[in-house]
Amino acid sequence: MGTLVGHLIAGMFFLLFSLYYSVLVSLALLRGQRFLIPPLPPREKRGHRWWQRVPKDGVMKVVFPLLGILPEFFYPPGVNRLTMVDWEDPRRPFVFKDNWQHVTMYAFFLLSGVVDIVSQACQARQNVKLERAAEALAFYMLALLMAMHGENKSTLEIRVHILLMVPAFLVGLVLTIEVWVPDQPSLWVLKTWMGLVLSNWMLQLCVLMYAPPSGQPWRGENPEDLSFLIIFFCWHLPLGAALLAAVYGLCSLWHHCFSSRRETLGAKYQPCPTGEGKEECEKLRTGAQLQDGGV
Repeated sequence: MGTLVGHLIAGMFFLLFSLYYSVLVSLALLRGQRFLIPPLPPREKRGHRWWQRVPKDGVMKVVFPLLGILPEFFYPPGVNRLTMVDWEDPRRPFVFKDNWQHVTMYAFFLLSGVVDIVSQACQARQNVKLERAAEALAFYMLALLMAMHGENKSTLEIRVHILLMVPAFLVGLVLTIEVWVPDQPSLWVLKTWMGLVLSNWMLQLCVLMYAPPSGQPWRGENPEDLSFLIIFFCWHLPLGAALLAAVYGLCSLWHHCFSSRRETLGAKYQPCPTGEGKEECEKLRTGAQLQDGGV
């Protein structure tokens, strides 16, 4: 992850999940749902096939971290960073610190996916509180690792990772609150908003550190550059809100169009009454033909 591609993979991982939850939250608010994701019925009332019980978002939480872990150890081809200690050195120093920090971050999100799968596919009843707690733990570990990730780095990298801690900690805090106070629409919105800020800032980190538009690297020793770093992070707060509003607007259009189409189809479908007389049936057919002609 200590490269442009590595940060892009992590940023896209968070962005996809944030957009996915943005759609879920938007549709839940439009439909007036009590639950963001309706709880599963007992296992005996679910499908008998195993792939019907496995949660798709849990599988995604397992697959995406694995795609991030493997390059940390084995990319570029021929490299092996599985060792943690240099046994050939008499001092036995630790090696590949950054890679093991990245792997630890991915591993906690992978653990959250495993908890989702076990809770929803293996247990007799879904344990939603355990799922939220495992997800909160992953974000707390992300914030903690970002605090340690800046050691022996430039001032710019330290500031960037400190700012990354803010949305990560807030997402973890919201998930912790949801363990005891679930199904609160305001918490849904806050969690999704901070997730979008986190993913957007991680992608912004790629631009700042590896591909600045001006072609000149950011100077960590320059106070003006550091000041604009804070300014850009503040801009990501309304940017995340605008992105969430845009998703809500698109979902609203889809929801209203789908609802109106379903109501129109329901109005057109009127069963003919059974009986000897056919006068009422003829009236219904005539009314349907006039309605089709008007449309």
